[in-house]
Amino acid sequence: MGGPGWLPDIFAALMLTVAVYCTSRLVVARWWRRPTELDTDGAHVVMGVAMAGMLVTGLRTLPTGLWEGVFAVGAGWFGWRMVQARRGAPRGPWRCLHPVPHLVECAAMLFMFAVLPASLAVRSTTGGMGAMTVTPTESRFSFLALLLALFMLGYVAWVGDRLTLRTPALAQPGQRSLVAATAAVTAGPASAPAASGLAASGPAGSGPATSGPKPGEQANATAGGCGRSNPALRYLAPRCSALCKITMAVTMGYMLILML
Repeated sequence: MGGPGWLPDIFAALMLTVAVYCTSRLVVARWWRRPTELDTDGAHVVMGVAMAGMLVTGLRTLPTGLWEGVFAVGAGWFGWRMVQARRGAPRGPWRCLHPVPHLVECAAMLFMFAVLPASLAVRSTTGGMGAMTVTPTESRFSFLALLLALFMLGYVAWVGDRLTLRTPALAQPGQRSLVAATAAVTAGPASAPAASGLAASGPAGSGPATSGPKPGEQANATAGGCGRSNPALRYLAPRCSALCKITMAVTMGYMLILML
């Protein structure tokens, strides 16, 4: 199966863009101390570079054997994370939320490097990407390529559906008192006693209600800053991360469909 000659160039450019952006996420997350999926961003960096080299010959970097080793390690990591998740192990804020799709992505990369013919990124004399041919041995794995491509399309739909959800945040221990204090300031003096009652954390008669955070601390918490007074740390650009996952899955699905 072949495709337009300009399409691989576009997908290769998208892969390099995703790789550069995920690299910046790793740096910015450390500077700003904002949680992000470090393993997912790292996997997307190497996947973007590897897939760009598979799509365009001039962008190839490491030999096939080294790339296979890299993605074998990635598959082992996400497989271990999947086992931990099934055992109910606590998940840190710097690890992937859903390891199974990334495990499948690493397996798909291993599959493409092992089965995909070397002519995938070879330019034809007309300057476009020539029709891809598979040997009889490689054609036996077409059904597996179809399953992986369907999984990628389903993953795109799932991530796109979750884009409408709220931005994920870590645990917020002081959220109730913060909301009560904010409501008291907004509603005015008439509702201040009721807000004070909501802000109280102890039983009746145990003492005066605890006052809300100071204006500076409240502003820091609302803005999602990383100071000690902030009760919650929001994830770093979750929607941009979702768009990277969608772009990666669409490109991988396109490459798998070429193998049919």
